[in-house]
Amino acid sequence: MSTFSGLNTALSGLNAARTGLNVVGQNLSNVNTAGYTRQRAELSAIGAPAGGSLFDVGAKPGQGVGVSGIARLGDGFLDARVRTAFSNAGYTNVRADALTDIESRMQEPGTDAVSGQLQGFWAAWQDVANHPGDAAQAAALLQRAAALAHTIASGYQGVADQWSHTRGDADSLAAEVNSTASQVAALNGQIRTASTSGHPGSELLDQRNTLTARLSQLVGGTVRDLPDGGNEILLGGNVLVSGSQVNTVAVAGPQSMSAGKAVQLEWERRPGTAVDLDGGRLAGTLSVLSPANAEKTGGVIAETAADYDGLAESLATQVNAVHAQGFTGKGDPGQPFFSIDAGKGAALGLHVAVSGAADLATSASATAGRDGSVADKISQIGTSQGSPDALWTQTVLATGIAVRTGLQQDVAAGTALANAVAVQQSNASVDIDEENVNLLAYQHAYQAAARVMTAIDESLDVLINQTGRVGR
Repeated sequence: MSTFSGLNTALSGLNAARTGLNVVGQNLSNVNTAGYTRQRAELSAIGAPAGGSLFDVGAKPGQGVGVSGIARLGDGFLDARVRTAFSNAGYTNVRADALTDIESRMQEPGTDAVSGQLQGFWAAWQDVANHPGDAAQAAALLQRAAALAHTIASGYQGVADQWSHTRGDADSLAAEVNSTASQVAALNGQIRTASTSGHPGSELLDQRNTLTARLSQLVGGTVRDLPDGGNEILLGGNVLVSGSQVNTVAVAGPQSMSAGKAVQLEWERRPGTAVDLDGGRLAGTLSVLSPANAEKTGGVIAETAADYDGLAESLATQVNAVHAQGFTGKGDPGQPFFSIDAGKGAALGLHVAVSGAADLATSASATAGRDGSVADKISQIGTSQGSPDALWTQTVLATGIAVRTGLQQDVAAGTALANAVAVQQSNASVDIDEENVNLLAYQHAYQAAARVMTAIDESLDVLINQTGRVGR
């Protein structure tokens, strides 16, 4: 080995320590950067050179230290766990919000809610039964009936508006999916270029991880790494992102709930081909937009709207059936008390058909005069089996149970997400105390390497400048 090789050994120590200090500085600078994964300088010893001649004998030390790379201290398993947790939390959060919104619109129990209006309506019929022929009681009844019909229509319109708003959210989420997927594809290209040129690209990987986590929150999916440093994102086994390529998606289906058809996510290049989603906010949004069905397993919004229609139909059918058995004060047979406008649906089309007290059929016979027995029968409908009140009570109870279940699932998913993120961050986030220790270690290593270089320099000075001066 050359006499000067010790300088190179010391220089390698200086370079390694300086690289370590730079990495520590990068970590400390990004301690508050969201999504940043801490890095570490990977050092490896440089071995002794091979023998150069027959006279090159004896034990040889190594030639210093080299920086083999800068490692990104992330964990793929923990990253995948976080993505799964984001997917579940996104799905449950949308459904919990939709159910909570429905419950708040019902305002049950309360005097202004449907249940309170129904009770007031039956009470008004009882007042008419107690005072048959009284114009004031009849006017109060008609007012109560109109208010009840308005409350039912308003409840239906509220959930219809909620459906339309949610439908718009679905379009916005699909646009965000396409935008985020395009950013991931662009980063894949940059990471591949950096990898080819020998740069680690850790910061690019951090950005991509943040975006893939956001995609998981939106649409779930599976992330798979590629050999060239890029990745693939699969939805239901089909490629959303592969390297620098993106397959965009779009929401297809009706724009109004009244159409009664399904809304689904499709591939834009293959219209009519649905995208299979296993989680995420968009999957939750599409689930609450599903149309109602006979099994009552459709979307929560449309099923609630169907309950409003069912309530209006039951109310009109049962009241009209009893009212038709009576006679007005003039002896005319009773006509429908409620009617439903064709083409509007039961809830929106429900209105009071009678125009005044003279049209109320409260008597049991044409000659009974001021008999109120039919009005009394109508007032008892609310307490009968299968009454509109009973139907609405079932709706309110089912909604309450669904809301409680949805909130419990949302809380559980949120807790799982928080735990997954905490474990990921405990492994990948910057620990200031640890970095300060590393900072001191590299600082002392740098000083030690500098001291070695100084010692060798002094030795060489003696060898070069002082040799041969003995005895002069």
